[in-house]
Amino acid sequence: MNICMYGASSTDLDKIYYDAAEHLGRRIAARGHGLVFGGGAQGLMGASVRGLAAGGGRSVGIAPRFFDKPGILYKECTEFIFTDTMRERKQLMEDLSDAFIMAPGGIGTYEEFFEILTLKQLGQLNKPIAVFNVNGYYSLLHRLLENTVKEGFMKESCMNIFGIFEDADEILDYIERELKSPLDLSHLKNI
Repeated sequence: MNICMYGASSTDLDKIYYDAAEHLGRRIAARGHGLVFGGGAQGLMGASVRGLAAGGGRSVGIAPRFFDKPGILYKECTEFIFTDTMRERKQLMEDLSDAFIMAPGGIGTYEEFFEILTLKQLGQLNKPIAVFNVNGYYSLLHRLLENTVKEGFMKESCMNIFGIFEDADEILDYIERELKSPLDLSHLKNI
């Protein structure tokens, strides 16, 4: 199974985030899964792929060619794919992945998460989506989504199409469980 991870490329974060991402990469490798990611050498992307590599895992980095600058990309991946655009990059990440994890990140990470969540809500894909809530980073996002339901902008059942976890093994348990028994999404949207 290939797991796509979205996450920060920043080098200015608290050490707790890098340690958690590296541990997640090690756990992905230990459980025999591969990593699909945005190809970054820095930030949480870099930490996760280094953890994966240390555990002997396989990785696919995907990045647009304009990112090909010194120190930006982690080119020691099992496979590295260049695209022309960010849209192509996201599509390949989606196509090559069996599940998705959103690690802490900024607007790019949010955008990737909400796109994949929307596609699942619309029944265009049915792959597990997990949120890695390191250090409570996504607790406010979770409350926002709960408020979205409370105010009537989203069905309550949409809260069940992703999971939020603080532990790497809990994330992987969730993903493996959902892959064995995919969710019935027919009740979410009537298109």
